[in-house]
Amino acid sequence: MSEVGVIWYPLTLLSPLVRTERDVSSWSSECLHRLLLGVQVEGPEGVCHLTEVTKLEGEASINNRKGKLFYFYEWQLRLSWLGMSCRGVKFRGTIDVSNLSDENDEDDLDICVALCKDQPNTPLLDLMKTSGIQEYRRVLGKYVRRLKSEFGQGMILPTTNALKQHSSVSTKKNGVKTNKTQISPAPKWSSSTAPCPTGDRNQTCSFDLKETFQTNAHELYRTFISQEFMQVFTRSSALVDSCCGGKFQLLDGSISGQFTQLVPDKRIDMKWRFRTWPSNHHASVSLELDDRGDDTELRLECRGVPLGEEDSTREGWIRFYFRAIKQTFGY
Repeated sequence: MSEVGVIWYPLTLLSPLVRTERDVSSWSSECLHRLLLGVQVEGPEGVCHLTEVTKLEGEASINNRKGKLFYFYEWQLRLSWLGMSCRGVKFRGTIDVSNLSDENDEDDLDICVALCKDQPNTPLLDLMKTSGIQEYRRVLGKYVRRLKSEFGQGMILPTTNALKQHSSVSTKKNGVKTNKTQISPAPKWSSSTAPCPTGDRNQTCSFDLKETFQTNAHELYRTFISQEFMQVFTRSSALVDSCCGGKFQLLDGSISGQFTQLVPDKRIDMKWRFRTWPSNHHASVSLELDDRGDDTELRLECRGVPLGEEDSTREGWIRFYFRAIKQTFGY
């Protein structure tokens, strides 16, 4: 089978090191059911307990941004309760919670307790509106604490100091410095590893891109030249010598090149190529960073792309550099 173009890695989670987002809606639903259906309140008026969670709508997730965890959850609940008075008479009612979310504290929850329409008034309603609401606030707060304790481990991406501690002594291999950071093996490429044929280097094209990142220029600059950060957002091993003249290899060598100019926090120039391009042919790529305070605008110029490779190269930069960096680091 002949090679048509490079096949990129899918954006899947290949190792705990790169776990940056997790949907915990299913876990939350089960947890809320277990906690709520065990609630019971007693008083001189009688005993009340929850019998059913009739509505549980919403979602919950955990995200990592710059080494910090953010918990997002938003739920609307309707519960059914059954009360038995001290005289043995049964009463039924409902509880509605409309704003269980990360934006509200436990004491800010809106909890509405009512009797079913066909039920006569009873002192049990007052019991539910006082002791009952207080207990439901406590239980819903317990859900939030469990959420944070259950999933707080294994979701932290490496910070600069952690990355340095995680790396071992640098070695040299094939002219590229490599810190032996342990990364889970990446999936095998389905393209051939046969040498690419030489071609007419005069048949080239160019393109420009512009992207905004929600971070400062220093962080973004470091993301594009740091071996450890590249390994994280590409989900694979990388070899990067982050100095002027230093070489780099990404995605099992399917992308390689050399830094030709580095202006800290301002500009990155490089010779850059796909393995499927004609032998020894490189494009010239320039990244300019404009720190605008709240965000950073990146302008990319790519010159000397082999004719016919423009669309796949442009899409590769957008999807597997820009989009991957945003999804991984929250920029």
